Amino acid sequence: MATIHISEADAARDFPGLMAKVRNGHEVVIENGSSSRAILRTEFSAPRTLSQCIELARQHELATGETPVLDADFAQDVAEIVRNRKPWTPPAWDQSWIQIS
Repeated sequence: MATIHISEADAARDFPGLMAKVRNGHEVVIENGSSSRAILRTEFSAPRTLSQCIELARQHELATGETPVLDADFAQDVAEIVRNRKPWTPPAWDQSWIQIS
């Protein structure tokens, strides 16, 4: 992803053009002199679950007739991850969203 540095005045002059660059994957840093004032970038999508990935592979196969081929050790890797996963305990600074009744 390329980073574009632009002044506040230039950003205000062509905001639609600026947003087009963001939609195309660029990161835009809006600056005032040598100070950064804002950073615009596309929102990161949530990671896919394993079941979503399997469904996407199934849809791909139905649409193209091509079966996705997985790494030979993929099933073993997934089984090991599932076997060794532990509950996530967020750090204290990241627990402000938890409501205690």
